[in-house]
Amino acid sequence: MEYTTLSKESKMGKQQKIYTREFKVEAVQLVKSSGKPMSQVARELGISDSALYHWSKQLADQGEQAFPGSGHQTAQEEVIRRLKQELEVTRQERDILKKVVSIFSRESR
Repeated sequence: MEYTTLSKESKMGKQQKIYTREFKVEAVQLVKSSGKPMSQVARELGISDSALYHWSKQLADQGEQAFPGSGHQTAQEEVIRRLKQELEVTRQERDILKKVVSIFSRESR
């Protein structure tokens, strides 16, 4: 099985491997088709047992929607992202209005 991994620096300065969607799907399919224990397949692929277990569970639960990647968010994640942006804008507007009110209340005294 051929795969591509990307590495990114984590907060602790440790390299974190990022596996492609195709690799994850193939790894889970290998567990199902080989008849080997999940831990053995994980060892052979050089990944942790827990990662393979989570990939398997995610694929079973979400099907084609599993492993969307950072650029392809699920609909729910997209809604959350948009709402967080709106909340930030609203907070900034509130802070500006507070400052304006304090300025005008000082002038009227």
